[in-house]
Amino acid sequence: MKALYKYFLWFSGFCALAVIIMLILGMGSQVGPPLSLLLLSLAIGLRGHKFLKGFSFTTIILASVTLALFYPAYFQELGGFDLTKLIVPLLQIIMFGMGTAMSINDFIGVIRMPKGVGVGLLCQFTIMPVVGFTLAYLFRFPPEIAAGVVLIGSSPSGLASNVMSYLAKANLALSVTLTAVATVLAPIMTPFLMKTLAGQFVPIDFWAMMWSITKIVIIPIIGGLLFNHFFHGKFKWLDKAMPLVSMAGIAVIITIITAAGRDSLLTIGLAIVAAAILHNGIGYLMGYWAARLFRMPENDCRTIALEVGMQNGGLASGIALEMGKVATVGLAPAVFGPWMNISGSSLATWWRDKTADETVSDIKPSTT
Repeated sequence: MKALYKYFLWFSGFCALAVIIMLILGMGSQVGPPLSLLLLSLAIGLRGHKFLKGFSFTTIILASVTLALFYPAYFQELGGFDLTKLIVPLLQIIMFGMGTAMSINDFIGVIRMPKGVGVGLLCQFTIMPVVGFTLAYLFRFPPEIAAGVVLIGSSPSGLASNVMSYLAKANLALSVTLTAVATVLAPIMTPFLMKTLAGQFVPIDFWAMMWSITKIVIIPIIGGLLFNHFFHGKFKWLDKAMPLVSMAGIAVIITIITAAGRDSLLTIGLAIVAAAILHNGIGYLMGYWAARLFRMPENDCRTIALEVGMQNGGLASGIALEMGKVATVGLAPAVFGPWMNISGSSLATWWRDKTADETVSDIKPSTT
């Protein structure tokens, strides 16, 4: 099997050579297929590497985005059906899966770790929205693109931060609790932050956004919690399938949004990528040092850094769709999502080899 992974890596190298030659020959508009094959084969090849396999999913996302940029029409509609209509149902499935991986104990963690939860939530709902608003203003993005940058900063963390906390040998129990509580608070906090900050760029309907988040997140998660409570362990195939379904759903969502916002992305692509890198990096940095300021253990500092820096891009995309602005407001979440996985995996891998002061939680996230 290891030899097969090596063959895919060699093939990705061959595709890279083909891309370079085509670019030299001025065939840049035709590099879509070999570039996509390069990324897909690289994603498979990385699965055979112990330390790099965590980047496999992100590489697949990049391959999907590449296809969407070169051939957007194939990802905008199918047989007259508008593919953006798939985004909300896919998000609801993902959130249901999140609910099946949660239990009431995740919320009881608030009682066991009040300081960690309090500091984490404070950082998450202050640092990222304000940094997003500041970057949107400094980069002079068009109003709806700017609102999207604020939106991704105003969204709660997602399951990816739990996986990264596990890889980083951080406090996984705190990570899971923070994600659960932040997600439950999202119907109130996200519309409030959007109304306060993004309202300066585009009109924001607080109550409509609150209902959108409730039906996309809260109702499916409650369904998942009930399913987990009554049928835990009875459908083991579902426990194994949901992480794969979630990853596939995220890939489809990002691809559809990229295709819908292709023209805007080509116009301000480098600027929004730069904003994503800055937003994400500042989140990690300020989240970590804010926790240090409160004299929290190293494991908790790592957890809060990851929770603050990594947002739920899928939820932000769904909100943008509900606003009827998926091609503009939804563009930032589509760009920020893949980058957060790249940076989060890199930071977690680096931290994994650094000894922390506290004992690491032995809980493993189901998403691994």
